[in-house]
Amino acid sequence: MSQPTESPNAAKYKATLNLPKTDFPMKANLVQNEPASMKRWESIGLYGRVQDERAKSNTGRYVFHDGPPYANGPIHLGHLLNKCLKDIVVRTRTMAGLACPYIPGWDCHGLPIEHKVLTDLAAAGKADKLATLDEDTRRMAIRRECRKHAEKYQKIQADAMKRLLTLADYEHPYLTMSAEYEGATLEVFADLVEQGLVYRQLKSVHWSIANETALADAELEYYDREDLSVYVDFEADDAGAVYDAFGLPKEELTTESTEDTEGEDGEEAESGRPHQRPSFMIWTTTPWTLPANVAIAVNPDFDYALAHIDGNYTVVAKELLDKVTKAAKAEEVRILAVTKGAKLLGLRYRHPLYTDSKGAPSKPDFSKLPAEAMRHANPEGVYRIVGADYVTLDDGTGLVHTAPGHGEDDYRTGLREHLPIYCPVLGNGKYDDSVPPQYRGLLIWDANPQVVEALRASGHLFFDHKFTHSYPHDWRGKTPVIFRATEQWFVGVEVPTKRDGKSIRDLSLSTTERDVAFIPDWGRNRMRGMLESRPDWCISRQRAWGLPIPAFYAPDGKTCLLTPASVRAVAKVFREKGSDAWFTEAPAQLLKHYDYAADKDAPKGLDLGSVKKSQDIFDVWFESGSSWNAVIRERSGGKNSKDFPTDLYLEGSDQHRGWFQLSLLTALGATGKAPFKTLLTHGFIVDKDGRKMSKSLGNTLEVEALMKNYGADVCRWWVASLAFENDIKADVSFFDTAGEAYRKVRNTLRFMLSNLSDFTPDAGLTAGSGGASLSDIPPASLEAWVLGEFDSMSAQVKKCCHDCDFREATSTLYNFCNDTLSALYCAATKDRLYCDKADSPRRRRTQKTMWLLTDGLCRLLAPIMPHTADEAFRALHKIGANDSPERSVHLLAYLAPLSAQGLKIDPAWPTAIAARDTALKALETERAKGAGGGGLENPLDAGLTIPDPDGALAKFDPADLADLLGVSRVKADRAASEPTVQDLRNEPRCERSWKRDGTVKQRSDGGMLSDRDALAVGVS
Repeated sequence: MSQPTESPNAAKYKATLNLPKTDFPMKANLVQNEPASMKRWESIGLYGRVQDERAKSNTGRYVFHDGPPYANGPIHLGHLLNKCLKDIVVRTRTMAGLACPYIPGWDCHGLPIEHKVLTDLAAAGKADKLATLDEDTRRMAIRRECRKHAEKYQKIQADAMKRLLTLADYEHPYLTMSAEYEGATLEVFADLVEQGLVYRQLKSVHWSIANETALADAELEYYDREDLSVYVDFEADDAGAVYDAFGLPKEELTTESTEDTEGEDGEEAESGRPHQRPSFMIWTTTPWTLPANVAIAVNPDFDYALAHIDGNYTVVAKELLDKVTKAAKAEEVRILAVTKGAKLLGLRYRHPLYTDSKGAPSKPDFSKLPAEAMRHANPEGVYRIVGADYVTLDDGTGLVHTAPGHGEDDYRTGLREHLPIYCPVLGNGKYDDSVPPQYRGLLIWDANPQVVEALRASGHLFFDHKFTHSYPHDWRGKTPVIFRATEQWFVGVEVPTKRDGKSIRDLSLSTTERDVAFIPDWGRNRMRGMLESRPDWCISRQRAWGLPIPAFYAPDGKTCLLTPASVRAVAKVFREKGSDAWFTEAPAQLLKHYDYAADKDAPKGLDLGSVKKSQDIFDVWFESGSSWNAVIRERSGGKNSKDFPTDLYLEGSDQHRGWFQLSLLTALGATGKAPFKTLLTHGFIVDKDGRKMSKSLGNTLEVEALMKNYGADVCRWWVASLAFENDIKADVSFFDTAGEAYRKVRNTLRFMLSNLSDFTPDAGLTAGSGGASLSDIPPASLEAWVLGEFDSMSAQVKKCCHDCDFREATSTLYNFCNDTLSALYCAATKDRLYCDKADSPRRRRTQKTMWLLTDGLCRLLAPIMPHTADEAFRALHKIGANDSPERSVHLLAYLAPLSAQGLKIDPAWPTAIAARDTALKALETERAKGAGGGGLENPLDAGLTIPDPDGALAKFDPADLADLLGVSRVKADRAASEPTVQDLRNEPRCERSWKRDGTVKQRSDGGMLSDRDALAVGVS
């Protein structure tokens, strides 16, 4: 837009304008200024003051519980997302007037820290010295170093989270390694023991070879891995029994004399049974487990074919025969007969890897297995066909190799069929001495190709190939895990509780169906699917850095003391001395609060003076999953806490099988109640192309660099603007975009603040929510309209924040600042702010409105951009950098609805805004003609006539309508059918405001001024 040429009086009149002035700078300098805000907040104890203010107000309480990040390394982009979302939740509840404590926590125990410490100790040459120490002393040495490591990174992470401007009780965080937390966790365990949910058993569990410990499902991550897939023939022990099962005639025929006849289903069949011994073909992707095979499982309901394949007679599921033989490129395939799987049950076979010195079939010496592995087992029942409904026709051969020591389904089959739970693999992943000599001491991964070659050489390998598949890995070490049978402690999900006779699986499914809200809602089905299929929870680990499982064993290792009373007694000691006491104190001292004689659950005849301590520690997920007790109940009334269950848990979507699920299981088992009312999940951060971020790909974004380049408020704006329910794409350019949005919002605040430098609000206005009367604002004024728009916007933002829809809240705030204010109201009132007499009623009314708008926006923006909102709030109240540190927007609440403070809005305003939109189009058409075509380039050179068929616009001040349209004057005409533009360039123009409003004339000072401007200057 071209501007009018300045008149000779322009400089004189410029000095009379009410030009904007503010200490609130255009450039935010967030990186430098945010730490100053942090320092001021810390100096006044802002977190505690906020909690005190909300407690006094007694307007309600919202309980949020922070899931603990792992104290191992600096924070990453996922932490930034998670912690900012949490802080926005807490701050929005606080601004809504609710008390909402935020106790940050850290997960401090566990394998990743221990692994890092051991690596460092080895690098420092201390590993050999550790190996010379007795077990308790060695573990204590490791634990001391682990504690230092966790303390270091807890502080580093806390400082980084503070720098993100999160407002939490960082003076009193919860740490899973603190004595109070450990004691409270054991009390949860005692409740589960009391409910009959805890047991110890030899069982096939996920095992980390690299770290020699059991793992739970929540500690697994899945990565692609290349493995060998093998199809192996297990020869039948009794050929005749197999042929009987298939109904072949008993007369023996040679393959040469066999005459082919048409069989069932049109298949070609032989008329008799061959001399050759048939085989059962199995398929496996873990050849290393074949030495542990003790059975083959079939589905009793499937059809199985006895097929002649390239000279061998083999049993395969009929439906899979074609797929298997084509993959192996078999040249000759004929079906001899078909039978149901049920007919195969009980048939025996010979293990292809076990032969004696004479080459005769043999088997391992099961008598040397641990007693638990042979409990209820019949060693003579091995190497037979058993039934199992988990056998499918999706892959393989329909015959499943079964090794109870190395698979969950296999294990259950082993128990049912009274098979040995045979596990020939040691904790370090090497075979023990029970396997054939050539494999003893061999690492299982190295054994894979050797097993395959042995089968090939003996003629038992039908087909093999390499393939890539998703395989479970240790979530921290990223190394592949195996199934391995070991004695572990479990929480049973199918065991009925003594309290209500329902299993925690049933309780969790009913609770998540009815009593828990999910954001987004698809989380409900996701979590329920995981609960339906989850196994019993293996809670024991074989490491040093963790909370010990307080079990005591008699010298024979069989009798175990683990009762509710004994656990609670140890919990008291841990509260007093921490869990290090388990390694430094004798059993008698650990049980000093325990009364054996009064414990009805204790095993009879146990000599407490001779018991030994368990060497197992808890799964870290059990510790974090007990935080509802160790934090929420512990800090707010114990078992009678009104804060339990909490209102919200918020974490990444992986926690449906992690912290969310395991917190649910512990709470339901111990109390019968879910620990939360709502679960909110966010996705994972990926790069702009949707790829997982990793340092190896070079596509990571470092939080430190983002904070240095953009500051916390911009990063928080980016977080708030996300559709966080699914995976989130991130790129530096996205933070640039967030920075642009931030600047537009900041500049809107700055414009309003700069026009309030000479405004002193009355006491009612500064009182904030509910204190100001707005009845003096005319309903048909621009001020009434914009305050009404603010009221609607504020209500929408509050609702969005209540629903955790921060993206919509942020978008609504941005659009209000950018469109309603900057493009419309601020543009419309700029003239009166600059040119009206400084104390004119209209200008003061506009300033009062801007004061309210700025105050209200600061409150709405406070949860998203805490520093900027507080900076603007203090500028609004003209508070210097070193003055009144206790004055903060964060101690206030949202403004009460302005309609409740006397604001009235003329119902014709929607008509006026619609007329404006139509009129602007007409004005734009005129302007588009350009200077060469005689068009009006400057809208102040124009007047507008707008249609008013119903007379609705007659009540509006024409000067307001003119300002709304940016022209010099407006006329509402009942007879007009469409807007018309008047060219006012032949009329005089005000040398101060550049308006041609029809009142411009030469004044006593010689200048050309409008009536309004002459009054402001003080001339006639």
